[in-house]
Amino acid sequence: MKALKGQTGWKKRPLRPRLPQRQKPPHRPNPWGPNDYMVIGLARIDDRLIHGQVATRWTKETNVTRIIVVSDEVAADTVRKTLLTQVAPPGVTAHVVDVAKMIRVYNNPKYAGQRVMLLFTNPTDVERIVEGGVKITSVNIGGMAFRQGKTQVNNAISVDAKDIEAFKKLNARGIELEARKVSTDPKLKMMDLIAKVDK
Repeated sequence: MKALKGQTGWKKRPLRPRLPQRQKPPHRPNPWGPNDYMVIGLARIDDRLIHGQVATRWTKETNVTRIIVVSDEVAADTVRKTLLTQVAPPGVTAHVVDVAKMIRVYNNPKYAGQRVMLLFTNPTDVERIVEGGVKITSVNIGGMAFRQGKTQVNNAISVDAKDIEAFKKLNARGIELEARKVSTDPKLKMMDLIAKVDK
């Protein structure tokens, strides 16, 4: 039987467009990526570091799970370091690190999303970690004890020329600098307090 001219004997079906394959989402050990960082619930300058007000009121109000003391001097003092890690309130872990380690920890995605309180003894260390890339938008100044060479700006805070220089650098970056000993105190602008003595 002859096939009709131009007839192939079967009808060509139109090809269906291929649907794109669903890609599996990349596996992440936690819900944050490498460009995310720990959440700083409070950055506070208080040379008494972890004490009653910090351990009770401030930790509860800022809802932090870790307190990190950032100080080269304290990190090098084994006895003081050990004592500080033991006085954290229940449910909160305390650490003592030097400035360089704080910058590394902040950039480590392992700690991304963890809510922390940073405690400093002076503004120079705050300025150093900000220079190192740690993102801080506000600093609470709670206590800087008076000693020789310092000038009192109020009953809880005393500063010297080095402190003033560091505060000015932080202020120039647009970082809020507010002075409060306890959370219920009204916020005072640190630069206004400094202006009274820096003439």
